[in-house]
Amino acid sequence: MGSRALEILTSLVERPGELVSKAELVARAWPDTFVEESNLKVNVAALRRALGDAVGDAQYIATVSGRGYRFVSPVRVSGQDGVPVPLKSQGARTHNLPVSTTRLVGRNDAVEAVLRGFEASRLLTIVGPGGIGKTRLALAVAEQLATAYDQGVWFVDLAIVNDAVLVPAAIAAAIGLRVHSANIEAAITAFAADRTFMLVLDNCEHLIEAVASCSQTLLAAAGKVRILATSRESIRIVGEQVYRLPPLDTPPKECAVTATQALAFPAIELFVERAAGSRCGFTLNDANAPVVAEICRRLDGLALAIELAAPRLDAFSTSELLDLLTDQSEVWSDMRCGDRRHQTLAATLDWSYGLLAEPERALLRRLSIFAGAFSLESACAVAVDKGRARSECIHGVASLVAKSLVSTERGELGTHYRLLDTTRRYALGKLADSGERDGMRRRHAEHLLELAKRAEAEWKIRPTTQWLAEYGGKVDDIRSALDWAFSGNRSIAIGVALTVAAIPFWEHLSLAEECRARVEGALHSSFAPFRDTRDDMKLHLALGTTLLHTRGPRPEVRAAWTTALGCAEVLNDTEFVLSCLWGLCDYFTWTGDHQSALAMADRIRRLATDRGDHDARSNVDRQTGTALRYLGDFAEARRHLERMISRYVPPVTRSDIARFQLDPRSAARGTLANVVWLQGQPDKAIALAQRQLEEARAAHHALALCNAVIHTTCPIAMLTGDLADAERLLVGIEAHVAEHAMTIWSAMARYLRGEWLLQSGDASGLTILRSALDELLAADFRMRCPFYIGVYAAGLEDHGEVDAGLVAIDEAIALSTSTGEMWCMPELLRIKADLSLKQDGSRRAKIAEALYEQALDLAHRQGALSWELRAATSLAAHCLQSGQGERGGKLLAPVYRRFSEGFTTRDLLKARAILDAIGDTGKGSTATVRQARRGRDAHPSS
Repeated sequence: MGSRALEILTSLVERPGELVSKAELVARAWPDTFVEESNLKVNVAALRRALGDAVGDAQYIATVSGRGYRFVSPVRVSGQDGVPVPLKSQGARTHNLPVSTTRLVGRNDAVEAVLRGFEASRLLTIVGPGGIGKTRLALAVAEQLATAYDQGVWFVDLAIVNDAVLVPAAIAAAIGLRVHSANIEAAITAFAADRTFMLVLDNCEHLIEAVASCSQTLLAAAGKVRILATSRESIRIVGEQVYRLPPLDTPPKECAVTATQALAFPAIELFVERAAGSRCGFTLNDANAPVVAEICRRLDGLALAIELAAPRLDAFSTSELLDLLTDQSEVWSDMRCGDRRHQTLAATLDWSYGLLAEPERALLRRLSIFAGAFSLESACAVAVDKGRARSECIHGVASLVAKSLVSTERGELGTHYRLLDTTRRYALGKLADSGERDGMRRRHAEHLLELAKRAEAEWKIRPTTQWLAEYGGKVDDIRSALDWAFSGNRSIAIGVALTVAAIPFWEHLSLAEECRARVEGALHSSFAPFRDTRDDMKLHLALGTTLLHTRGPRPEVRAAWTTALGCAEVLNDTEFVLSCLWGLCDYFTWTGDHQSALAMADRIRRLATDRGDHDARSNVDRQTGTALRYLGDFAEARRHLERMISRYVPPVTRSDIARFQLDPRSAARGTLANVVWLQGQPDKAIALAQRQLEEARAAHHALALCNAVIHTTCPIAMLTGDLADAERLLVGIEAHVAEHAMTIWSAMARYLRGEWLLQSGDASGLTILRSALDELLAADFRMRCPFYIGVYAAGLEDHGEVDAGLVAIDEAIALSTSTGEMWCMPELLRIKADLSLKQDGSRRAKIAEALYEQALDLAHRQGALSWELRAATSLAAHCLQSGQGERGGKLLAPVYRRFSEGFTTRDLLKARAILDAIGDTGKGSTATVRQARRGRDAHPSS
């Protein structure tokens, strides 16, 4: 024998009875050299000839097909004196489990669940689709139990067995049983009768009947034997316990994760580990974490799919890989697995598809037309040909579920079904090959139209949570059907009708930009013959709403709502007339035309009163209160807002978000929070703002959250000086508006970021703030803009640009005067006074003092105690600096004493510091200052 053959023989004899893999033998005989597997076969054949190993004679070397070899003849080891030495491994083989080269990721709970199940049943089957990780889980469980069975744990790979007759032979070979009988199953049963061992039967799905028969016989005759099986469907014999292995968890689709957050999900952890272990040297960071999360979602959390895709980062970036995964079946692996099914996803799916009967294949192909979850009703509507029984589809779906090709989702409203994305893409390819795709797409679109019409009829009479549970998941299928209908003008009539019916879906799911794009498409002039007046009314109403929140209050918004109003009046549809008037009221508010908004609110109230619509009549108080707040009539604004909140009755069978775009009570609470801050109640304002934020988050509505954060909670946090809370809110809302592509809200968020930077002493806030202002004004958005420009002017002052600040504050005052938005005029006058003091000359000081006096007088008349405090504080500081401390104390102390809360907020802390400084100079140690201090000390919060 040559040296290579001798090394192979030595390796085998050193481990008698054990499987020695091909890789181990090659490494031993050809260290540091790459050779073809055929070299190993040649040398093993030479060994057999030398040993006289032949069929029918004494056997020395047994072949384990596809895996390696065993030395099966008895081995005795003698010492130097010729005395036999016990061979520890002789007859002590306890398992033949393949050695894992990688660790099991994210399956600790699954291992525990299978171990618990195995305690209660002698047969447990791990069921799941191909590539989900059933084999790896079974091996992990078997490794933990390897020492628990006296006669060992034996792994039987049935993937390499193509004939059901050979199942008993495969089991016999795995447990090391030599059978010289035609009835191998009986021999195994007799052998196992008094033994304690465990079988791991892997990949049973294509031999399910034979495995069921053999397992039933073995378990009945051998009371100490247990079987752990893996299959794409259950074995279905008495006593079997089934564990359905779920995909690895991935981050929710709507969740933008950081690297740290992403690694908490097992699918991401596996991807990163496999990518880092390849030659690409991948590292997860905050920039690529969302892309990796989307890759893992696209791969359905399937372990095999992730393990095949991750090493591809040696050639592609994460973004490029995501683009390539539009056809996951083409993601190849460089891993040299023995089974080609584990080398590509396509091969894995080919294997599953090939095991189906033709009716099941046809049904799987047709079900692939659904982009999301579908009901049994929908499956039958689309997949069943006319004249065929629905029962065929029902039984077919159940069979595909059993074979792990269709997954189930159980909810309060029943069971829905879904194809994993990898399976769906594969089946869609088969559908195209079958020539049925266009016919199925039409059926699918027609069914979605019927479903959307039913949903549209129910969206105002069913509670929002129920409506969303029933219909919310259909949006992916609506997108798919619309794409088909308008692509190549296949069916414009269906496309237009489905767009109209789908508006509630986009509004309920806060998909404003998507709704705008779809509605504009359906309103194309070439599609006019396919629309009627009601279609035009609904489409223009939706267009106005979505344009407002994505592009701002441009003239097109008013035009769209005016057109919709005209259609509603032609149709004499009072409900839609109210909706259009509501939209126009919001339009005037956003453009800063609050007098027109107030007039529109009065028109709504009259119409609601005439038709006896108590909800609309009550809720319009929010619009009235909002207009009065911006016009500077805070007392009246508060009266309307509090009346609306107190009279509001939450709807039982309809969604007010659907009707009024926002939860009216929550929105009113936000406006009221701003009003009470202006009136000098900071603590109450903070509490109201926090409650609105909680309600907005609970509503899961994009516009509600924007309104709560951008118009209320974040501004109040900065008005009260809570920059930490403002920063936390900003981070969340910036991601939120970016995710929903809400351009106009994004500009408002950028303004707030600029203000936050200025309050933090960062001059870069000036550029950000001015850019946001220019964008808002270009979009005709003027609500709050006088105040925004005033903040910009104050920022210029703080950073030494006094002349530019004076230009900006004059711009703010002019805009406030022209729009009638007087709520912030006292603050603008104060800011101008501050700027005037920075210019040289006693004349400027007199101008500044006059501006302070105007601000104090206007704030007092408006009842804006917070603005009055700011103006008094600034004037008192000026007095202190100019040696008029006593005068300053007399101005500031009475204003300060009128506060009963908020003593830890920024403005009151600043006022108190000025009063203390005035008192400490000796010139201002008046009874007035002492009284202010006593008033302050009477409050525990001070």
